Amino acid sequence: MEEKAGCEACVYKLYGDGRKGWDSMAEKNLDFDKVTGRRNTKSLKYDFAVKMGMPEDILPLWVADMDFQVSSYIQEALARQVEHGIFGYSDVQGEYFEIVRGWMKRRHEWEVKEGWLVKTPGIVFALAMAIKAFTRPGDVILIQQPVYYPFQSMIESNGRKMVSNTLIYKEKEYSIDFEDFEDKIVKNKVKMFFLCNPHNPVGRVWTPEELMRLGDICYKHHVIVISDEIHADFAFQRRHYVFAGLKKEYEEIAITCTSPSKTFNLAGLQLSNIFIGNPELKREFERQISMAGYSEINVMGLVACEAAYKDGDEWYDAMHQYIRKNIEYTREYVESNIPGVTMAKHEGTYLAWLDCNGLGLSVEELEERMIHKAGVWLDGGTMFGDGGAGFQRVNVACPRKTLEEALRRIKRGLSGIHVKEA
Repeated sequence: MEEKAGCEACVYKLYGDGRKGWDSMAEKNLDFDKVTGRRNTKSLKYDFAVKMGMPEDILPLWVADMDFQVSSYIQEALARQVEHGIFGYSDVQGEYFEIVRGWMKRRHEWEVKEGWLVKTPGIVFALAMAIKAFTRPGDVILIQQPVYYPFQSMIESNGRKMVSNTLIYKEKEYSIDFEDFEDKIVKNKVKMFFLCNPHNPVGRVWTPEELMRLGDICYKHHVIVISDEIHADFAFQRRHYVFAGLKKEYEEIAITCTSPSKTFNLAGLQLSNIFIGNPELKREFERQISMAGYSEINVMGLVACEAAYKDGDEWYDAMHQYIRKNIEYTREYVESNIPGVTMAKHEGTYLAWLDCNGLGLSVEELEERMIHKAGVWLDGGTMFGDGGAGFQRVNVACPRKTLEEALRRIKRGLSGIHVKEA
């Protein structure tokens, strides 16, 4: 067999022969039922149980990454970069933006401009930079608990004050108390609002009407909106609306945080795309990044993002449908097999939000049951703040076989509890 030269040799080892060029490769990684071992791969999700106080053999469905192999187009692009063998200071030019712009346009009907883009190593990093850029120590930042826990930790660790417009939970569905939202802003002189859309962990995909009510209040009171839209590609019951794209006025107050990391399982490559339409806000944001000493982005993250948004549509669509079915399976299983537990209405993210309050257990008893009797590692609801007690967050972005085993363990771990009729 003729020996392959250069970077093609590395890709040949992965995919074999029969390709006329890089763009002729068919998508390979569409078997989402395949169980890929992740232990002993430096996986935070699988390899750090004992270090984090968990039993060694626990089944992890906690941290929000997938147990699926990425698009083979991404693997190919990374393999080509590795084969080149030089990893010096790197950046991207116009083609990168056009690829990102294309994804935002075709998937979310959002037109972005190149002058808005700031690349960061992650959204949590971007949150910290925004806090430093647009608020001062002692200023108040509003969030909507229960919500992604780094919101609170970034606010407090940077010397700011947090106030919560806690979401209303009724009949398995979450809603916003808009009067309380505006009241909290006025009384606390709120400078910044962290919007989570789709909302992690409660699974809401906010409607345009809800977003505009929030946006109009923030615009009226000169509140900067940090819109975390990392789960934007996981809307199931309705389409996702980008907050900044709903009104021209919102472009002036919004920092929109996006990333391919959740969508294509690339969190370890550390790349996020932040869009800021207000030039003054963008300059101050970039100034804070410069002060932090951060400049060039990880080249592998850039390469992976280009490949994902350029060639990953087939993989994404198949993965999206698979997770939709996993969500439906989880709801059906819980309702049929686990008395005292219900699942919140799910519209977005790959994170199911289980209400275990019907079991009558304390937070400590529930954790004990899940970890030591069920043998599953979930995210307990209290870490998400007000309104989270008695809930458990379950990551369903895994092969069905893994999900089935996890749910069987939960059923077994919660058996024997006398549940009173509602």
